[in-house]
Amino acid sequence: MFLKRLRLTLDMIRFEHSVFALPFALTGALLAFRESGFAIPHKSWIVLWIVVAMVGARSAAMAFNRLVDAEIDARNPRTKGRHLPAGLLSRRFAWGFTLASSLVFLLAAWELNPLCFHLAPLALGVVFTYSFTKRFTHFSHLVLGFALGIAPAAAWIAVRGSLDPRILWLTAAVTTWTAGFDVIYSCQDYEFDSESELFSVPKVFGIAKALGIAKLLHVAMIASLLMLVYQMHLGGLSLAGIAAVTGLLIYEHGLVKPTDLSRVNAAFFTMNGWVSVLFFVFWAADIFLIRQPL
Repeated sequence: MFLKRLRLTLDMIRFEHSVFALPFALTGALLAFRESGFAIPHKSWIVLWIVVAMVGARSAAMAFNRLVDAEIDARNPRTKGRHLPAGLLSRRFAWGFTLASSLVFLLAAWELNPLCFHLAPLALGVVFTYSFTKRFTHFSHLVLGFALGIAPAAAWIAVRGSLDPRILWLTAAVTTWTAGFDVIYSCQDYEFDSESELFSVPKVFGIAKALGIAKLLHVAMIASLLMLVYQMHLGGLSLAGIAAVTGLLIYEHGLVKPTDLSRVNAAFFTMNGWVSVLFFVFWAADIFLIRQPL
């Protein structure tokens, strides 16, 4: 029974979509290793605990979001079949999972270094706050983006024990990338948001303009990545990675039109998974080939 509920919980939080932010966090860690000339001991253990921290924080945040939004999801025709509104999972079990995931995250932060542990409650506060923002601000998409965007900076701190302002360009890139695809995704709920007291970019600007705003956010992502290449003195493979990401984003936007949102899931889930993975492959190759900052 417990294993069945755990499986349902992992399905509820789309556990497999941890791939979205994890490659960017690992890129932040690799950049920090590179800055140290790869001389930091116990690198494998650090990477392992970074992965545990990422998965723990995301799992806690997603479960918390489903709990907070259960009543709203029950009223939305698109989401009323989700696990909590449909009665497939109990709120008690979901709360227990949220607590357990939070404790896993705190343990990982403790194992990394003191600064990570001291900042861990703040990080949880950020990822939990997102669930409430759609009730009072149209900028909830950016809050979600920032919740994921802090991952690369956190990974840098995990490796170096301090924050370098340059890594914040990667935070900005992840923030605007996530906000952009969340705006696209939220276009599906335009009618529901308009009839309810929820806030979103599509609700205030309409679907067509919202898709234009999503494009601008993704342009900002590319600009942030280019600034990071310049600041960190990265090479041609990183630029090739940015080119690949740009091509995928162009294709993603081509899948969705104001009059046809039928391919939003393909744009959201499939293409963004490829964006994060290809980004990591190109940047990791660049980092390992050019091991010292120029």
